[in-house]
Amino acid sequence: MLHKLKYVLNRNRDCGKFEINQQQLEKMIQKGAILLDVRSPQEFAEGHLEKAVLLPEYEMKEQIQSILPDKSQTIIVYCSTGHRSQKAQQILQKLGYQQVYNLYRGLENYN
Repeated sequence: MLHKLKYVLNRNRDCGKFEINQQQLEKMIQKGAILLDVRSPQEFAEGHLEKAVLLPEYEMKEQIQSILPDKSQTIIVYCSTGHRSQKAQQILQKLGYQQVYNLYRGLENYN
């Protein structure tokens, strides 16, 4: 019940400073942003955004340095609903990545 309440409250909030919408996503990709899908390999195989790189949130700490050594690179993370990608965003920021954005509400909000 508490998890569901948090989800409902989170869905109704506005985009934060490091959250982007669909329009911003497309513009940032055109400018060279890296798109990270932080879902599971199975979810990725079922469908993902074009040009996305798979890096599950649970493997982020171990593999990010080899995939993206440039900590100033613009990175956009996404998942199904925005929750895992928000965790991944926080992990990346703690690791020193400076330009990490979360796709607001994840794929559920993407047309």
